[in-house]
Amino acid sequence: MAETFVTLEEAAELENLSYKGMASRIQRNPTSFKTKTEARDGGKDRVLVALSSLSKKARRAHKEKMNIDGRDVVIDQRASEEATPWYVDIDLNWYIEKFSKQYYQAVELGKQIQKFLNYDEGDRTAFADEFAAELSISQRTLYRYSQAYLEAAAWAMKLQKEDGNNYDFFKVLSLCRKPKERHTFPSLSAEVRAYIENVWFDKHFAANAGTVEMLYMKLEEVVESKGWEYPSYQTVSRYINYLMDEARGKNAHFLAAKGTREYKNKVMVKGSRDTKSLPVMGLVQGDEHTFDCWVAYTHPNGKVTAIRPRLVAWIDTRSRTILGDVMCLNANSQILKQSLLKMIYGTPGGVPQWLLIDNGKDYTAETMTGRKRSQRRKEELSFDSETQGFYRSIGIQDDMRSLPYQPWSKAQMERFFGTVCSNFTKWMFSYTGTLTGSKTAAKIKKDIPKMLERGELLTMEEFYDVWAKWRDEVYHKRQHSGLKRQKEKYLAPIELFMKAEDRYYKPAPPKSYASVLMMKAERVHVYNIGIRKFGYEYRAQELVDYIGEKVDIKWDTEDITRLYVYTREGKKICEAVSQELLMIAPKVQQKALEEHMKMQKRQLRNDMERLEEYTTPFEERVAQYNEAPGEVVGAANLMIKGKGNKDDRVIALPQDKQFVSELKDKKSRQKQEFEDEFFNKKAQDALSKLRLLG
Repeated sequence: MAETFVTLEEAAELENLSYKGMASRIQRNPTSFKTKTEARDGGKDRVLVALSSLSKKARRAHKEKMNIDGRDVVIDQRASEEATPWYVDIDLNWYIEKFSKQYYQAVELGKQIQKFLNYDEGDRTAFADEFAAELSISQRTLYRYSQAYLEAAAWAMKLQKEDGNNYDFFKVLSLCRKPKERHTFPSLSAEVRAYIENVWFDKHFAANAGTVEMLYMKLEEVVESKGWEYPSYQTVSRYINYLMDEARGKNAHFLAAKGTREYKNKVMVKGSRDTKSLPVMGLVQGDEHTFDCWVAYTHPNGKVTAIRPRLVAWIDTRSRTILGDVMCLNANSQILKQSLLKMIYGTPGGVPQWLLIDNGKDYTAETMTGRKRSQRRKEELSFDSETQGFYRSIGIQDDMRSLPYQPWSKAQMERFFGTVCSNFTKWMFSYTGTLTGSKTAAKIKKDIPKMLERGELLTMEEFYDVWAKWRDEVYHKRQHSGLKRQKEKYLAPIELFMKAEDRYYKPAPPKSYASVLMMKAERVHVYNIGIRKFGYEYRAQELVDYIGEKVDIKWDTEDITRLYVYTREGKKICEAVSQELLMIAPKVQQKALEEHMKMQKRQLRNDMERLEEYTTPFEERVAQYNEAPGEVVGAANLMIKGKGNKDDRVIALPQDKQFVSELKDKKSRQKQEFEDEFFNKKAQDALSKLRLLG
């Protein structure tokens, strides 16, 4: 075999040495290297080194280089996308994860192929036959592996020259089986695929829970009429599974089947809120919950029926503490007011800064928010508690309304109701399954009427006692997972509520003011027969000056015999009494007529006196004022007086004009009663002395 010589520069590169280092090695061991010189046109002769004189590693590197250089020419000629091997664009980590066994078998096979390629000591054909037998493969397969290995080495060298990265793993991947291409569906034409997608994602078909069988039956009709290629049922089924899972069309199908509202609730991405940045009582969420169990409820007429009790409660967003919880048959704005007052004056409790309320009519009533339900933003109105709304009147800064049909906006309240169902309600003997369960299996069949007859149902009062015990001893005192996630110092709701350093505090208004706010209110018209309300007529002497105008009224729901009447600016006018509700004795009608006539005469007399006063000339008015004794007009009070003793308790002074007017009216009545009592006592003392003298 002819000897192969390489230049001294190439020899140094193969041995991984510098040119000078390779020359020094030859000089030190001239007998170990076979060299010759080659003349060049000008300059010194070129020194050539025999390849057999180099190390085994250098000979192998030379062989690979020669093979790669030959492959580079082929690759350059076949550089189109079709000729690119599959492993060039594959993700190595993905392949190892999916086909780890094949990959590591190829690693071992690659070592054997490299050994075969390095053989150069005899008959290569005989060696190939023997080597293939050792690997239990045919000689043809061995040559195919070698060809693929060398091509992969060429691609690795090519890409390494382009970006400098190492692509030796191509050699291993070239010995692996190419991953089977999935989800190609060659038997489905573009028209058939489009028709399947159009039917499957049609909103009416999806809303009716259409099946693959239904779609295939329809497809059979269309294929026959249009002359398309007939697909099999299995292919159509696999294509739909591909659309739902691999193409990620599951959410789009859910949107078509369930609509936007359900899609936003179940599928739409949501974000977490930073509740730790809120102070305690900074934001309170409110909602109503119908329990999934039954209790015995006594109606006002004495009838006892089985009902699902309804819970009206508030939850502090920071600490998850339950506040102001009350139970009822049907919630309304009045019960909601009672719940708020319990939260403010209860223990624990306080005035919150902000309210996050439900979008229901009880929470968004005009009497509660001070604006119509159609107005989500607060407009600055000023005349009384009814235009400010109940929330602002009791000291709450403002309310925020959750969006309709989007319960995740007050997610803490909704999760709490789920906790109530799973940890509390299911322990009730009368539990009948989740009220909002989407499946029939979620319902538990029980004979509630028979349980009511046998007295097995708790009364509303007994049920509330059991609820309060669970709330105080279990829920408030155990560690809350939400508080753990936000890394609170105190993990129990009641502990965090009581011990948190950052707390919103505002003094509560006087309870007397709260009792006035609990009254229902309305703006009504004053007729010449009084105020019409509840089918009755309410009259008072002071109302005659407001006939034909609008006034504001308040009334106690437990006593509708009296209306508290105010001007539209909040000044109290009078207390109007219902005449009809006071007609009890047979002679009351005649007495009512007499009172009515007296009222007419007083009205006429008062207006005549006003008319006379308004028509009095200025000179006569001055003369009347000069004759009247009194203090000097314009005199300054130079004496400094103390403000007197005050209650040390901190309360918020109400700004409600109606309440201020009510206080003035109350003080006036108290002063009059005190004066009457004083003069009566003096008169009694004088009579006693006269009797002693007589």
